[in-house]
Amino acid sequence: MSILYEKKGKIALVTLNRPEVLNAINRQMIMDLSNVWEDFKNDSDLFVMIVTGAGEKAFCTGGDIRERCATGDDPHAAGWLDRVLTPMRITDMFKPVIAAINGYCLGGGLELALSCDLRLASGSATFGQPEIKRGIFPGQGATQRLTRILPYHLAAELIFTGEAIDARKALQLGLINRLVEARSLMKEAWQLAGTISEKPPLALRAAKEALLKSYDLSLVEGLRYEGELRKKVGITEDAREGIAAFMEKRKPIFKGA
Repeated sequence: MSILYEKKGKIALVTLNRPEVLNAINRQMIMDLSNVWEDFKNDSDLFVMIVTGAGEKAFCTGGDIRERCATGDDPHAAGWLDRVLTPMRITDMFKPVIAAINGYCLGGGLELALSCDLRLASGSATFGQPEIKRGIFPGQGATQRLTRILPYHLAAELIFTGEAIDARKALQLGLINRLVEARSLMKEAWQLAGTISEKPPLALRAAKEALLKSYDLSLVEGLRYEGELRKKVGITEDAREGIAAFMEKRKPIFKGA
């Protein structure tokens, strides 16, 4: 299988499972990821997702060059990517997603990581957009998302040169949230996912929706949008439970209602 998909309580774990080719993305993986994203999105019992790569060498090295050479098609020019709802292009996933990055995170792999909300990386992680070296440029979100994470000139350098940076540089630039030891990567990812999964799901989803909308709206429009979402969340049963638990000095029990 190109990916492994596990559900443990409120947390989903997605493992890119082509370690023999450094978890390169082929057509089957794209379709499998799209199906998993839809399942996660629609499963009301799942609150948080972790995405990682199988093996110790790579999170994901981007598109499978061997497959492209075999078919003779550029997946973008051929149009098949447009017919598949790829995770890198999804903008209405209102559940938190964590990338646990182990090793190479290049090309479409970095674009997949950029589509996640939080990024944890081991010291062996390497980040880059090498597409320009192949006569193309990133087409799964890097030109749009990198400039929302890094200053324009830093995003431009990564894309124009195709050169990679190490995990310490990525942390310094703000590309990742945390740099952890390789042996602790998944433990920290699970702990972070567990912390988030304890929060009220309706408030979590509304908060992420408001965050994503901030990219597209003016400050005035964004504040208005945030206010409308906040009103909806404020009258939920979970909101009443959160206040009651605080007053009673106990742990809240959120039901997603």
